[in-house]
Amino acid sequence: LQKKIVLPEGADPRVVEAASILVKRKLCDVILIGDPDIIRDNAEKLRVSLEGVTICDPQNYERFDEMVGSFVEARKSKGLTSLEATNFLHQDVNYFGTMMMHMGLADGMVSGAMHSSANTIRPALQILKTAPGASVVSSIFFMLLEDGVKVFGDCAINVAPNAEELSEIAIASAKTSLQFGIEPRVALLSYATGDSNSGDLIDTVIQATALAKEKAEREGFLNPDLIEGPLQFDAAVDPAVAAVKAKDSLVAGRANCLIFPDLNAGNNGYKAVQQASKTIAVGPVLQGLKMPVNDLSRGATVDDIVNTAVATALQAADSDVQE
Repeated sequence: LQKKIVLPEGADPRVVEAASILVKRKLCDVILIGDPDIIRDNAEKLRVSLEGVTICDPQNYERFDEMVGSFVEARKSKGLTSLEATNFLHQDVNYFGTMMMHMGLADGMVSGAMHSSANTIRPALQILKTAPGASVVSSIFFMLLEDGVKVFGDCAINVAPNAEELSEIAIASAKTSLQFGIEPRVALLSYATGDSNSGDLIDTVIQATALAKEKAEREGFLNPDLIEGPLQFDAAVDPAVAAVKAKDSLVAGRANCLIFPDLNAGNNGYKAVQQASKTIAVGPVLQGLKMPVNDLSRGATVDDIVNTAVATALQAADSDVQE
């Protein structure tokens, strides 16, 4: 069965066009949230078909009262009232889309073309919560480079992760790689390779690497020797550099899952590679939530939205297999 992906930003023409493409190509089922008149007007202007796309209007939703009750129950520990829940669901499409997932009406959500990352992720954290065993929600980008796909994380969420958080980002990124058929060789990046330098950031990466190796061995999903750090970017991906700086490594020179030490490095790193090589960056793909919710850049193209929706559907399918 095809997965149902909810696109809550139906007021955006890019989202409407992406919905049409996704359904026409039978990549996933799509639920568009928004004013039906605006959605259809955008489709008409774009000359795209909405055949097969489900349009859901929060202002006239037949199961709205049920949704309010479910929302109040999900947030009862915070004292959410029915009136507050009603206002959230009428005014914020991300809460509405997240509640559709919570009620089993959708398998995943893609948003962010019109909203900040915080506005996209907050409802998921409040309602869906983190996946079992996860304490950190993080993100990766799939970098579609000429010599193959590389996974970059975390480039969108965690500003300054500590060693425990960085190790969890590394493990989550390795697992996401496996979900998409990529056999991960995980490099935890720093400004030094091995013991060639010292400093607080390097110490954090060293600790995170040790913790990630322990977790991989304990969970048995990845050979811990396929996780290494600290590595500089060139030593991680260039065999010639690796032969000098880390010649006995199974990762150095062949890394395809690259974990940046903080958001400053990660966000600038993926954008530098994207702009310099004109490569496609798919993401951010979020990891660590009970159900897949993925964030878009507000500058996202139609192709970006389509690619992210497909990634979300694949995550949802993989979650079903694991269950």
